[in-house]
Amino acid sequence: MIDPQAFPAALREGLMALAADMATHGTRRDDPAREVMGMLGDRWTSLILQVLMIGTWRHADLKRALSRLSAEQAISQRMLTLKLRALERDGFVARHVTGDVPPRVSYALTDLGLALAQQGRAMIDWLNAHSAVILAARAGFDANSD
Repeated sequence: MIDPQAFPAALREGLMALAADMATHGTRRDDPAREVMGMLGDRWTSLILQVLMIGTWRHADLKRALSRLSAEQAISQRMLTLKLRALERDGFVARHVTGDVPPRVSYALTDLGLALAQQGRAMIDWLNAHSAVILAARAGFDANSD
């Protein structure tokens, strides 16, 4: 537990509120707040969610779209499968398999996944709107760091 007396008085109330929120929603590595935020910060998950917002995708088409949109270039078959499974496990993506021969597999956002992707889109829009300020701050910091 955190000792509030170890911190300046002006910070204690906010720190205790944050600690209480974390205690309520989890601080373990596998708690959703930590695990999903970590997943969203990886190289592919946010882009996968944004592409899935467009509609239902077959695996090969999704892989091709991601590879063309990403600065990292091609996502491997294995990595895409791992990311989709993680998103499916958390209830963000639905996997649909047809009875065709061979079976056709497609992926779409669930309602929960769509809500998450929309939050991500709002963050991307905010970042895009503030990119000039962020770049100026970086340049100022870098100039003073040398």
